Amino acid sequence: MENQTHPPERPTAYRFAVLTYLCLLTFILYLDRVCIGQAGPAIQREMGLTEKELGYVYASFTLAYGLFMAAAGRLGDRFGSRGVLVAIVLWWSAFTALTGACTGFLMLIVVRFIFGAGEAGALPNCARILNRWFPAESRGLPQGLLNTAALVGGAIAPFAAARCMDLLDRELAPFFIEHFGAAPVGWRWTFVLFGILGLIWAAFFWLVFRDDPAIHPKVNDAEREYIARGREKEGPSGPQPPVPWKIVLSSRNVWLLGLIVSCASFASYLYMFWFPAYLQKGRGIEKVQSGDYASLVLMGGALGSVVSGLLSDKVTRLTGGKKRSRSYIGSTALFSASMALLVATHCESTLLFSLIVSLAFFLMMTQIATWWGAVSDISGMHMGTLFGLMNSMGVVGGIGAQVFFGWMADKKSKQGFTGRAQWDPALDYFVMALILGSISWLIVNTNKSAVEK
Repeated sequence: MENQTHPPERPTAYRFAVLTYLCLLTFILYLDRVCIGQAGPAIQREMGLTEKELGYVYASFTLAYGLFMAAAGRLGDRFGSRGVLVAIVLWWSAFTALTGACTGFLMLIVVRFIFGAGEAGALPNCARILNRWFPAESRGLPQGLLNTAALVGGAIAPFAAARCMDLLDRELAPFFIEHFGAAPVGWRWTFVLFGILGLIWAAFFWLVFRDDPAIHPKVNDAEREYIARGREKEGPSGPQPPVPWKIVLSSRNVWLLGLIVSCASFASYLYMFWFPAYLQKGRGIEKVQSGDYASLVLMGGALGSVVSGLLSDKVTRLTGGKKRSRSYIGSTALFSASMALLVATHCESTLLFSLIVSLAFFLMMTQIATWWGAVSDISGMHMGTLFGLMNSMGVVGGIGAQVFFGWMADKKSKQGFTGRAQWDPALDYFVMALILGSISWLIVNTNKSAVEK
């Protein structure tokens, strides 16, 4: 009888199922985050808020998001991401729904602040899960897909929220009045419906996910060995040396990359939160169409995120020099985005305006992978800490955009301006912010470490 040799066991691919769960999570993350931009004008009318007060409502989320990100990530390190992430999603989903129950300005501020504190822990714990489920050389694609899924969720949010509000306010109103004596307020119940999505995700994730791939029943030995072997290549997992804060905080690169992400956030938070209100009040289009155009703009950002990784890798290989390639990609992307936004401000057609702003967001996002790469170049063994530090600096730009745009609109309104004359002047400052980010890229030197003398 001949000896039969069995082929080696092929690794299962459950890590990609985990990636799918995380992509659904970031999709819902941005869906719940961005939908308030479409609901903003309706909230404003009902509660009598000024443009500046609405800006404060938007900014309250961003402030909490920046303040609690590191602490929420630390909880995952201590207690495991499975339980922490489920708790985080339940938390923010509850406060998404509670946004629909708000009755005034102060309550909105508090609810959106607590909502932001909940969302703060999502991405750090997603990063931790990728670290445990994917070997180092295979994390680039998952990281890119997570970011793209988030931006797609943001892109769909205005479209979905506008139609959900319209359905409740107009299509279903006669039915509810006939059977219940009153119609639902569309924007309020839209938040409730969006909040339910997170509850479904959390229940499913708790059942199917485990922190350690070594104990998951759907992961075979070959996949366990593949993941473990890839993680071993990263070196020992013992305690890291303390962060040399004196060197870090005196690093020009740290402050420049923080300034760059703040300039980019200044523009992106305009697109995510204020754009539907601008279209309705500044350009005079109705809410459903404003949702379509706002989604178009955010989809441009999602496509730019996809292109960014491919572009960064290709140009780096072609040029050979990290400093030159990263700086030139980043600077060109932000300058091109600023010029596209400047051109858009002179467009009379709202559709053409939205298409060119979508191009501006696309161009801006093509430098996102380059920014991540530059942070990695200078951070050494302290990538997580320094990434959190520099990424948190973007909160300054995010809060600034949300407050400034509303304040500027109020100021112009008091001076007697309406329509585009009230809203367009603020856009010039966003053009200047992108130019500032472009110039900053040219000064970054990714060959110089931020953690070594």
